[in-house]
Amino acid sequence: MTRIFLAVLLIILVSCHSHSKKEAEKKFDVSLLKQNEKFRVAGEYDSLISLNKRYYKQADKINYADGKALCYINLAELNISLENFQKSQILFDNAKEILDQSEDNIHKARFYNVYGRFNLELRRVDKAFQYNNEAMALIQKSGQSELKNDLLFSIYFRQAIYFVQKKNYGKALEFFHKAKKLDNTGLTDCAIGDYVYMHKNKDSAYKYVNTAYNKANIRGKDDGIALYANTIMGEYFLTNAQYDKAEETLKKALKINEKTKRIYAYYGKYIYNDLRVLYERTGDKEKAYFYLKAYTDAYYKTNTSLLATINQDMESFIMGAQQDADHHKSKIYWIIFLSLAGLSLLGLYAWRIIRALGKRKEVLTIEAENLKIRINDNKQEEVLELGKKNDPEFLDRFKEVYPEFIDQLLTINPGLESSELIFCAMLKLHFTSKEIASYTLVQHRSVQQKKYRIRKKLNIPGETDIYHFFDTLK
Repeated sequence: MTRIFLAVLLIILVSCHSHSKKEAEKKFDVSLLKQNEKFRVAGEYDSLISLNKRYYKQADKINYADGKALCYINLAELNISLENFQKSQILFDNAKEILDQSEDNIHKARFYNVYGRFNLELRRVDKAFQYNNEAMALIQKSGQSELKNDLLFSIYFRQAIYFVQKKNYGKALEFFHKAKKLDNTGLTDCAIGDYVYMHKNKDSAYKYVNTAYNKANIRGKDDGIALYANTIMGEYFLTNAQYDKAEETLKKALKINEKTKRIYAYYGKYIYNDLRVLYERTGDKEKAYFYLKAYTDAYYKTNTSLLATINQDMESFIMGAQQDADHHKSKIYWIIFLSLAGLSLLGLYAWRIIRALGKRKEVLTIEAENLKIRINDNKQEEVLELGKKNDPEFLDRFKEVYPEFIDQLLTINPGLESSELIFCAMLKLHFTSKEIASYTLVQHRSVQQKKYRIRKKLNIPGETDIYHFFDTLK
């Protein structure tokens, strides 16, 4: 009887401990993800970094591997917004290595939802769909959770954006409205207003844009949602030639951007471009050029000191995580050494493993560099295709591949028009006069006349080959 009693007592104690651990992990998840989203929306970079460092240490202390994965995902998401994609990939890889061993569907859904967004930023729309659908399947398998609706909102919201990219506007609107039911911040109103404005009746867009703008004002916070709402409202005023209101609203968006740009670094370029258009239409050429320059700088030149700070923070985080792993490894190696000290073959085996890992690291480094080259090659091919189609996005994508080229042209002649910049970009890509005439639907003679005017505007000597001249520019 005594043995049976002790066995039952042991089972009860183990069960209580397991239940207590699961409750602690749930509290960890809710607290971390709620605070992370609060800081992310508010644009509070320092608080977000500090939060995830603190929770990573806590997860390590309580031996909660999934908790570490959530910290990796949070910081990967931050680096997406900062367009620091290489760092994002490292953090995603660390998270996936942990979650491959996990059975928690909520955590996996969070991973695939954010990883889908990462792939969209790299122009992999099909991959983005694939990963977000994976997130949706996982969230549907999960039980009730305090985090489920928050994550479901994000999955619906991202799915709508992916359908917009696919030009399936009916499905996009369907998922936007699903997301709206789970959102009271005005973010979805912003997105629907933006969608309706771009793809449907511009008048009906005002309802959503105004709702989002009013909600942002009621909230009274200068955060990512207010940034989005003011930008969209400013663009609406701009389209309807309400230039005074557009200037006031866009300047307010710019002010919010100054506060939040360490998380929403990509946003400033849109506001600068809107202000450029505003001042072009109102005839203020000096301000128009100022914001054109600001737009170009924001779009193609990452703030060096900001990126250095971010990289330092991320390196510190990754190094700390690696030290944790090394610390645990050293314990394991010490136990093995004490237990099997007499087996000299173990030392030889360990040496061979380390050597193999070193070689693998070298191979991965080479693969990473090759991947970078392939990405650049893909961008080059994409730019060529857009040029051949005379696509409106051609110039924007061209600037991504040749970030300094347009700056150099504008330094020579700040008065170059957008159509002239596009023409110069085509020459930079070595399109022939015949090809340019075909792609832009003009006569060959018109192309030759444009070449002559460009020579004059850029002071290109008659004896200098125009293609050679553009080759000398970066």
